[in-house]
Amino acid sequence: MQINNSERLKFRLMGSQDAQVLWQIDQDPQVMKFLNGGKPSSMEQVNSVFIPRMEKYRDSKKGWGIWQVSDKLTDEYLGWVLIRPMAFFTDSPKFQDLELGWRFFQKTWGKGYATEAAIAVKNAVIANSDVTHVSALAVADNLASVGVMKKMGMTFVRAYLHTDPIGNFDAVHYQMPVRK
Repeated sequence: MQINNSERLKFRLMGSQDAQVLWQIDQDPQVMKFLNGGKPSSMEQVNSVFIPRMEKYRDSKKGWGIWQVSDKLTDEYLGWVLIRPMAFFTDSPKFQDLELGWRFFQKTWGKGYATEAAIAVKNAVIANSDVTHVSALAVADNLASVGVMKKMGMTFVRAYLHTDPIGNFDAVHYQMPVRK
């Protein structure tokens, strides 16, 4: 699957060869603030945890995975957007409800890149699928990510303790129905 360029951005599905660029974005404590309290990821964590997890849900035909987001004119790496089934790492993944997530370099914040990229990825992946909903999770205090969810048209579903093999967190869940 390809994702067409948006107004300002271009996209590429990332793979295990992208460990260095995945690590690079995690080096800013502000980027990591709502993920783990601000601790930069080590290259060992990227290679032993992040890449193997990504490879489990990555499906290039369905568009699931982590999409690198770059400026379409300068080719500058701005961040990434993740898309995979909700509850993927549980016994009952929700294949008709796709989870969106994003991580962008701090210098890009406040410019609408996350919203533009998340919408482009969502639209491409749901176009030829039986997906009924798209969701996103964040820590409640992460007002920027909650803002992206709202700008996309998602509405609040619930606040709960999200459990995951790599760590639990108090989450807010936003969701939108898919209109085709």
